Amino acid sequence: MSPSGDKIMKYLNIGCGLLMILFAGVQYNDPDGLLWVAIYLVPAIWAGILAFRPHLIQNTLPFGLLGLSAAAELIGVLYYWPTTPGFWRQDVWWNTETAREGMGIMIAAVVVLIALATAVRNRAAAHKAG
Repeated sequence: MSPSGDKIMKYLNIGCGLLMILFAGVQYNDPDGLLWVAIYLVPAIWAGILAFRPHLIQNTLPFGLLGLSAAAELIGVLYYWPTTPGFWRQDVWWNTETAREGMGIMIAAVVVLIALATAVRNRAAAHKAG
């Protein structure tokens, strides 16, 4: 990847990680808040690693764990997919927790997939250079 591409992915992962930390932080009054803190912090951790210590994902075990996290988030998307009609409209998700949860896990899945894409590109570049 080009140096500018590396910077873009770094800043994208930083932004995504901060967003997930913010999401985790607003779970303080949710009855199942600890579950959602975990759902949001896992992508935040991966995004942080890929932003600041991407070499840690070069080995098979951490890369596999990242892939497992991505699979778990995608399964979560299927499980928490909102059944409320028009769940994406503000007047719906503002009042319906299941719509907010479904959209939250969709965003978390996107963050993990961005981290996974970054790791795949980094591994490919390392393999090409090596």
